[in-house]
Amino acid sequence: MKTAVEELSPTKVRLSVEVPFEELKPSLDKAYREVAKQARIPGFRPGKVPPRVIDMRIGRGAVLSEAVNDALPELYSKAVQEAEVFTLGSPDVEITELEDGKELTFTAEVEVRPKFELPDLSTLSVTVDNAVVTPDDVEAYLDSLRERFGSLKAAQRPAESGDYTTIDLSATAGGEAVEDAQASGLSYQVGSGSLLDGLDDAITGLSAGDTATFTTTLAGGDHEGEEAEVTVTVQSVKVKELPDLDDDFAQLASEFDTLGELRADTRKQLERSKLMQQAAQARDKAIDALLTAVDIPLPEKYVEHEQEHLRESVGQQVERLRVTLDDYLTMIGKTAEEHEAEIVEQSQRGVKSGFILDKIASDQEIGVDQNELSYFIADQAQRMGVPVDYLAQQLVDSGQVGSAVTEVRRGKAASLIAEKVKVTDEAGNPVDVKAQVESLIAAQQADLEAAGDAETPAADEADEADEAEADAE
Repeated sequence: MKTAVEELSPTKVRLSVEVPFEELKPSLDKAYREVAKQARIPGFRPGKVPPRVIDMRIGRGAVLSEAVNDALPELYSKAVQEAEVFTLGSPDVEITELEDGKELTFTAEVEVRPKFELPDLSTLSVTVDNAVVTPDDVEAYLDSLRERFGSLKAAQRPAESGDYTTIDLSATAGGEAVEDAQASGLSYQVGSGSLLDGLDDAITGLSAGDTATFTTTLAGGDHEGEEAEVTVTVQSVKVKELPDLDDDFAQLASEFDTLGELRADTRKQLERSKLMQQAAQARDKAIDALLTAVDIPLPEKYVEHEQEHLRESVGQQVERLRVTLDDYLTMIGKTAEEHEAEIVEQSQRGVKSGFILDKIASDQEIGVDQNELSYFIADQAQRMGVPVDYLAQQLVDSGQVGSAVTEVRRGKAASLIAEKVKVTDEAGNPVDVKAQVESLIAAQQADLEAAGDAETPAADEADEADEAEADAE
């Protein structure tokens, strides 16, 4: 078999393939067997019709056509390997010559991965946020923790912003009751603005048992856009009382005995969180910098395929939300034109970044081991809320294991980019992303080991108690 390559564009080639007729013999024999199984010829059992009879009764041409169709996929695959091109998507195949006993020739036009060069990554630079934890950050976290342990107490006064109320609602539009705007015993925080325009103003100043009426425009339901008269009755007014920030609270909300220990651990965890966020930001910005620095021609059909994939994902999300596409666009605050432009931009960026990450992974000979793949699948399963074994089997059954390996490999390539690019924070301090990530992983591992050691004495004490109880019996 001979293969010639003609470059039609930076992203498309034409393969011209010549196949000696003898290479079709295995497919030709198979075609005769298949036709023999299907043929109904008097005097012959199905599957026992000789080739010469098939040629006379059905025709050699039909068998030859069947043989070529069977052989083409493998012949195309061999041609691609012989030409050493990285194809994308399905080819447009045309048989240019097919004559019994003579060579088969065909052409295949297909999009290919474009060739490009990468700059020296050390010449690129990005700036990331500072990773400094202030005392205010610590106090803000502790305040949010107090909120979680707060309790609601009845307030013997009119409702104020921030209070928690229990209310009854009813609405009429055009003199008729609005069924989907009726509610009883509804919990509502004054000032949240999460229900109806005008509700916060109407409730403010009302005590338990008071009623007020206001006019608003309905934002949903059968009467969407209509003006309605709404009556609200306050059943109760409550305030959230927060626990004092002291040692007792530290013991209630954590494993620590003192507030000082809780505050110190909070600072440590916030510092780790900010460092993780900084490393992730460095990775994203490093990829953005590389995308800007490299000009790559993008294969049109391949990009269009990615666009269709994004549209399908949006469609599935719309279906899960049980809304129309127009309602979804309203929810995200975009017009149809803006949404489509975003899909085009995302698809182009995704294809381009995929090419870059794959090239870096190839140039640096980045591999993926079983532990890395298992961790990736476990992480995806957790995000999707499905069992790990279930997702793993789904990947195998759908032939998507290779795609999972590619994702892991690209992730490692992205981390490598962040390590090579010059990274500084807003204060001008250099950021060693590799050392930072290794330090965070080591700290996490140390915490896990410490947690395991802390459990051991308790387990030993339990065993000793069991032994003492057995001896007593």
